[in-house]
Order: sequence, then structure tokens, then C-alpha cells
Amino acid sequence: MAIVTDKPHHLFADILDQLYPSNTRSIISAGRDDLGAPIFERDVTLGSNVVIGAGVEIGRGTIIGANTVIGAGVTIGRNCIIAANCTIDCAHIGNHVVIQSGVRIGTEGFGWLDFGISNRKLPQLGRVLLRDRVEVGANSTIDRGALGDTMVGEGTKIDNLVQIGHNCRIGRNCIIAAMSGLAGSTIIGDSVLMGGGSGTSGHLTIGSGSVIHGRAAVTKDWPAGSKLAGAPAQDIRDFWREIATMRKLTKGDKRG
Repeated sequence: MAIVTDKPHHLFADILDQLYPSNTRSIISAGRDDLGAPIFERDVTLGSNVVIGAGVEIGRGTIIGANTVIGAGVTIGRNCIIAANCTIDCAHIGNHVVIQSGVRIGTEGFGWLDFGISNRKLPQLGRVLLRDRVEVGANSTIDRGALGDTMVGEGTKIDNLVQIGHNCRIGRNCIIAAMSGLAGSTIIGDSVLMGGGSGTSGHLTIGSGSVIHGRAAVTKDWPAGSKLAGAPAQDIRDFWREIATMRKLTKGDKRG
């Protein structure tokens, strides 16, 4: 049977609201007794006032700092360090992951319909997957996926005050410097370097081995090995060529 509508996105949101009522996807998912008691392997260390939700699994040797809250159903691997005052929800975290103070993982993605009119929220139902040896700097935020998952690849290092939007997929061994932002559904290949304050406009792909210089604003797809600068971002050779041309124009012809 086909469903015909002139507002498919709104109908899709209606269906999701029926299948997944808002009280089942709230942050920290209080009252999920159906998931059973948390499971700890040996040598897990919990700081003062740590809150662990139902069905949480924590691997051997992991340390969790004071006042951190782990939401229902979260899984955390072995030998991880999770500092104080973090919240982790709707997430799977690998082994040897380091999460600094104040990090928020699994927060609702920024998904809306009828921009500027009704601003209706689109349900966010996915997870965050952090692979082995990922590090997340202080006060950074990684949003859960809308339907799929937000993923950060093995060995990637994320600096302080970084925002990663829903459905982003970040490759292995990337470096993302402080105050950078990835809008939703950005795909980044392996070994990409992002300088401080750089950002993407979302729904685009940046190929492996690319270098995005500080304050660059990426607005379209770029192939592997790109070197980008400026806003909007462009090939760095074109960027410096434009700068040189502007300098010549502003100085004028001083011959004679």
C-alpha cells in the first residue's frame, strides 16, 4: 500500500513519533528497568557521584570521573578514561578511549523541519560510535545520529570545544583542532587534519589525507589529498594567489 502526501518529511516525522514516543528517547532514558542491571568487568573505577543507567556495560580497567552520567544501554570498552562532569548517552565506546571533562556524547542532533516557520523537531534515533583509541577534548559535543549513527574512526583525536553534528562519519587517525564544527552528515576520510576554528556546511565529503587550514569554511565536496584555506574554502594555491593579487592592487603601481 502506498501513502501519498504533499509533505513527506512531515509524515515521516509523524510515523517516527508514533513508533518512538518522545519519552522513550529522552536524554539518559530514566526508568529503563527492562535493560537489566549494569555489568562491570574487573578493575572498573568510579568517582564520586557517578550515575550509571540500566543495561550499561563497562570493560576492564576503565576509569570514570566524578559527577559523570552514563545513560541506559551505553557500552564502554576496556582501559578507557572518562573524566569528570561528562554525559554519555546512546553510545558505544571502544577500547583505550579518552574523554576529557565536560564532554557531551549522544546529545540530540540538530534536526528540524519547516525552517523559520514551525521549526518542528525531527526525531533523533541513532547512536554515537567511538572506535578504539579515540580522544575527545574538554567541552566538546558529539550528537547522536538521526536514523543512522554518528561515527568516529580509530585513533582520531578531537580537541577542546569541537562540535560534531548528527550522522557525521569521521575516518581513522584524523586530527580536529579546537573550536572546529562539523555540520550534520559530513563525511571525512582517513588522516584528515582540520585546523582550529575550521568548519563544514554539512552533507559533503572530504577525501582522505586532506588538510583544512584554520578558519577555513568547507562548503562542497573535495577529493583526497586536498589542501584548503579560506572562506569559502578553496585550494590553498588559489587562496594564496588571490591574496597576492589583492596586495598588489591595494599597494598600487608605485613605479616612476
